[in-house]
Amino acid sequence: MCGFAGFFSPKGFNESQAKASLENMTNAIIHRGPDDSGIWIDGSVNIALGHRRLSIIDLSAAGHQPMVSVSNRFIILFNGEIYNHLEIRKNLGNFDWRGHSDVETLLVAIEQWGLKRALKLSVGMFAIALWDRELKTLSLARDRMGEKPLYYGWQGNTFLFGSELKAIRQHPEFVGEVDRNTLEHYVRHGYVPTPNCIYKGLNKLKPGTILKIETTSIVIGSLANPESYWSLNDVIKTRADNYIYGDPRYAVDALEKHLLAAIKLQQIADVPIGAFLSGGVDSSTVVALMQSISGIPIKTFTIGFNEESYNEATYARAVASHLHTDHTELYVTAKQAMDIIPLLPSIYDEPFADASQIPTVLLSQLTRKHVTVAISGDGGDELFCGYGRYEQTVNAWKRLSKLPLPVRSLMQHCIPNSAISEGIASKTIDKFYNFMNLQWKGYPNLVIGSDHPISFDQWPNNLDDAKERMMYSDAMNYLPDDILVKVDRAAMSASLETRVPLLDHNVVEFAWQLPIGMKFNQSITKWPLRQIFNKHLPRHLADRPKMGFGVPIDHWLRGPLRGWAEELLSEDRLKFQSFFDPLPIRRYWQQHLSGRHDRHYYLWTILMFQAWLITQEKKANGT
Repeated sequence: MCGFAGFFSPKGFNESQAKASLENMTNAIIHRGPDDSGIWIDGSVNIALGHRRLSIIDLSAAGHQPMVSVSNRFIILFNGEIYNHLEIRKNLGNFDWRGHSDVETLLVAIEQWGLKRALKLSVGMFAIALWDRELKTLSLARDRMGEKPLYYGWQGNTFLFGSELKAIRQHPEFVGEVDRNTLEHYVRHGYVPTPNCIYKGLNKLKPGTILKIETTSIVIGSLANPESYWSLNDVIKTRADNYIYGDPRYAVDALEKHLLAAIKLQQIADVPIGAFLSGGVDSSTVVALMQSISGIPIKTFTIGFNEESYNEATYARAVASHLHTDHTELYVTAKQAMDIIPLLPSIYDEPFADASQIPTVLLSQLTRKHVTVAISGDGGDELFCGYGRYEQTVNAWKRLSKLPLPVRSLMQHCIPNSAISEGIASKTIDKFYNFMNLQWKGYPNLVIGSDHPISFDQWPNNLDDAKERMMYSDAMNYLPDDILVKVDRAAMSASLETRVPLLDHNVVEFAWQLPIGMKFNQSITKWPLRQIFNKHLPRHLADRPKMGFGVPIDHWLRGPLRGWAEELLSEDRLKFQSFFDPLPIRRYWQQHLSGRHDRHYYLWTILMFQAWLITQEKKANGT
């Protein structure tokens, strides 16, 4: 796990100034790579590449980056892991290897096979920048499911890219104007969806794609469209040829084999490894499989809270006790949790309003004291129909769709500007699901100056089941831009690498070969995972309500956070900044304080933007 940054300046640059800028950019992400750093600059072609390294595989100097290929044609920046790189080495034939790092393996594979084929044969999580000295092309690439981040775009006359925005912000040509259409997306969802970025002119690279920049013919300000080398939509299109019918037990056994294979690969490292354990089905199943192939107790980690409705530590402790893991738990106080809040804008770089970011940061800090790599159980809900909102949406739509659309449209006009008016007139269950997931419902003019862009309007036309289309939408949006962002930024802020076996693309592809009836089986969510859970753990440990990994923000906003929130949500401040219509925000704030309504989901979204904005203003002013 590492971080990188770089730039291309078509109009040229002073090499000493470029070096200083590049060092500032990489120093801004030292948390992603505290072990080593390197830069590579070629003033003759105006390219500058910088890297920060967190040493995981091959701790020696042979893993140093930027790494130059043996032929000197390619220079690579790499963030992530190629789990099957030893297998790839065998397929590359005899070669005089300099070390045993996966980056060197990938670089040789690129030289022999080309970038696209090398990525298709790679199992892993990664973001890549590759400079081809012969063709003078810069290629950016991202892993299939979006585990590793990569930002890019034009600022002034310079093309910038980096693992985090805080690196890009260090370049002298960075402008940093807030994109109000992206702000609209953020307010709707609580996160910034790919390919959008909160800053104008910048983007996030889509998962599973390669962006190629022909530097000899590029026009400043223009970019080609990224090319896909893998897509979930393509997986779904071809799944009819691989559909798994018949005995569900076969499917469970096959899934367990796929998961075990992924876990074995992801436990390869030259540093200590542990696992996050919440006590839920996903993380418990992953930990159980890890322990089943380990000769010693694996290290597991859990954060606990004294507020019972938010505390999963007791469930995690029961799982750890049964599996005999080397378990560490930390009960944190409300003050410890709230002390994280001022750090969130810097950790997350873009506005981000999933409040479970707070315990995730705390869990990462705890885990990093003991290990350098943590295995996570994320991804199970999106692959195996785990969210209760899928069934809730289907049931609500059955009732709503009984009313003719003209009647529903009339009802919408009778109750304008209400939270439910948007959903009533939905023409399809897909649009209704989009509505159900919106944070700020009923306030289309909340963001001043927005063009009201459409979110998530692309749905696969070859999925007949509504729940599967919802799972697809979440896998394409909520998973990479909320769940994976939350974990990556939290973990990397503590210099901790996280790995996600459920998102091994072989597991993902297998999961989409299973019919929905094997996933949502007799109203049981995540049925295949639960069967694997039951093979290794007592069934009663999974028989509990699904809990979010959260904190009592609703109570804190009425108590210890009230003064902080009041300052950020003051009418004068909101009017001066002119990003939001203050009226609905102030109305929700007063309703929340009264105790008659819980508006913390809405308010936290605004508060996280406000806190982020102040942080950026202070940095811009050098304070």
